[in-house]
Amino acid sequence: MTDMTEVTTTTGLDELWPLLRRRTQARIGLGRSGPALPTRHRLGLQAAHAAARDAVHSPFDPDRVTAGLAGLPTVRVRSAAGDRLTYLQRPDLGRRLDPVDRAHLPAGSWDVVFVVADGLSSRAVHAHAAAVVRATAARLPAWRVAPVILAEQARVALGDDIAHTMSTALVVVLIGERPGMSAADSLGAYLTYRPVPGVTTDADRNCLSNIRPPRGLDYETAAAKLAGLMGRARELGRTGVELKDESDHAEVLNRIL
Repeated sequence: MTDMTEVTTTTGLDELWPLLRRRTQARIGLGRSGPALPTRHRLGLQAAHAAARDAVHSPFDPDRVTAGLAGLPTVRVRSAAGDRLTYLQRPDLGRRLDPVDRAHLPAGSWDVVFVVADGLSSRAVHAHAAAVVRATAARLPAWRVAPVILAEQARVALGDDIAHTMSTALVVVLIGERPGMSAADSLGAYLTYRPVPGVTTDADRNCLSNIRPPRGLDYETAAAKLAGLMGRARELGRTGVELKDESDHAEVLNRIL
């Protein structure tokens, strides 16, 4: 790698920072105007903050997700958090199913249930969730896939309640991640084997984060990783810290060697 001093000497700082900023979404080398940020960067920061707030408060549109699922059957449920303010103030209620909606969950013998949950960014769910479900389900031709559950005012652990109620071995929760100042549309996928509400912890889950092409993980890569983890979870009878994603090991070793 070229020494940073040499790069600075040959190109100058004014030319270097734009090159580096094109490689990352981090706010680096913004400079200053007196004691403050330059106006254009301050406005950019305010715009990013507004986008993050909008992502958190924008309503979930299940019809939009259903339209992208290409005919896959769906069931709509809500958590015990009756509105957005309650959801934000009471995370515990977002982990429990509404009692009325619990009775609407279908009975059957399923290998996996996909839960599409609004989480903290409906924008992420609207943009990416349906494509990830389709790409993953296409890699599971022999699996019994339950109807896709569309969950409103939902936390990750709501999937535990859903899978336990439906007697489903595996649950995949696709959920809008907490928006940051560089990404308001990041989708996370959480895989859990035989969860038990109130007992299963985050250590019992596997997570793929930052699904958001072209800046993050693309749909096919996410689906390949997720399907691979699901197959191993079924073989081993576990998920979480005891289940590792080894899909990139050969590539990493090739780079090292």
